[in-house]
Amino acid sequence: MNFDLTPEQDQLRDAVRALGRRYGHSYFVEKAKSGGHTTELWDEAGRLGYLGVNVPTEYGGGGGGLTELAIVCEELAAAGCPLLLLVVSPAIAATVINRHGTEEQRKRFLPGFADGSLKVVFAITEPEAGSNFHRLGTVARRDGDDWLLSGRKCYISGVDEAQYVLVVARTEDATTGKLKPALFVVPTDAAGLTRSRLDMEIVSPENQFLLYLDDVRLPADALVGGSLDAGLPALFAGLNPERITVAAMGVGTGRYAIERATDYTATRRVWGGRSIGAHQGVAHPLAHAAVQVELARLMIHKAATLYDAGRDLEAGVCGNMAKYAAGEAAALAVDTAVQALGGAGMTTEYGVATLLGAVRAGRIAPVSREMILNFVAQHVLGQEKSY
Repeated sequence: MNFDLTPEQDQLRDAVRALGRRYGHSYFVEKAKSGGHTTELWDEAGRLGYLGVNVPTEYGGGGGGLTELAIVCEELAAAGCPLLLLVVSPAIAATVINRHGTEEQRKRFLPGFADGSLKVVFAITEPEAGSNFHRLGTVARRDGDDWLLSGRKCYISGVDEAQYVLVVARTEDATTGKLKPALFVVPTDAAGLTRSRLDMEIVSPENQFLLYLDDVRLPADALVGGSLDAGLPALFAGLNPERITVAAMGVGTGRYAIERATDYTATRRVWGGRSIGAHQGVAHPLAHAAVQVELARLMIHKAATLYDAGRDLEAGVCGNMAKYAAGEAAALAVDTAVQALGGAGMTTEYGVATLLGAVRAGRIAPVSREMILNFVAQHVLGQEKSY
């Protein structure tokens, strides 16, 4: 058992940290509040190869795995720049295409993932079904050699920044007559695809959307893997990377908040000559939050290591646990930091309260803490399924 990063991973962490700090949280907040996007940071990260660390070298990537991508997510968040599109494009979409796409699809899409010039977002959640793919209402049906997609999706991140959206639909299996999941790469400018932005109480440069698919016509090669048999494995291929990178982003955010708070409490003096951080009522909550963040960080490392070793079932358990732990730890860290800073914690200047909405959402999405507890109860504790 080895908890040390390789020299190359250490170098990646240091380099990404330096890049993130050059931009910083004030850049992130300014983009979010002005309605802009973190395009400059994304493009530079792409040029430096950080967005394609998990893409195979034959397609222009770094040849690493989810461990490396989790490092990128964590360090940018720790610099105050938690980029949600890292989760949906490099983690979910690139992994799905790499593991289950056809060779033509790999050649077409992976080089763009590798240099950051391509953004592909992910659409599974629906107004009625949530993310339960057994009940999805978006349906794909054949029309000659083409496919027609119809349905609705909600809470789809970054559609306005992406060239494509990876849509999860259901289609009839000709041999059994049963509906089964299938994934399609849909251009965001496709005829019949419209969107409506959702107003969210979260400070984020990435927008959320409702999507409407009205007989969106797609060629046969838009079907991921070129076969309906690829649908279910392709869908599950994206879930572990999603959970692990969301967790890494949460841990990075927690680290950022604790760093802001400890810098403040170590120098803030109100009563006498001692800093407020010398008082246990201030120091202990911060120390507790730091412990929770580090515990979540260890589970992320375990989950990513298992995933990169091809141990998907074990990675699924640890990925869910990591996501749960990181969601709780990030929310605790930001809330504790706000409390430690007092009134300053609620100002934009000190850059902590700006994260409250995001870390609260991290306990809901992309899978709620309650569904993770259901998963653990059933698959780890052997309890009867409760839903």
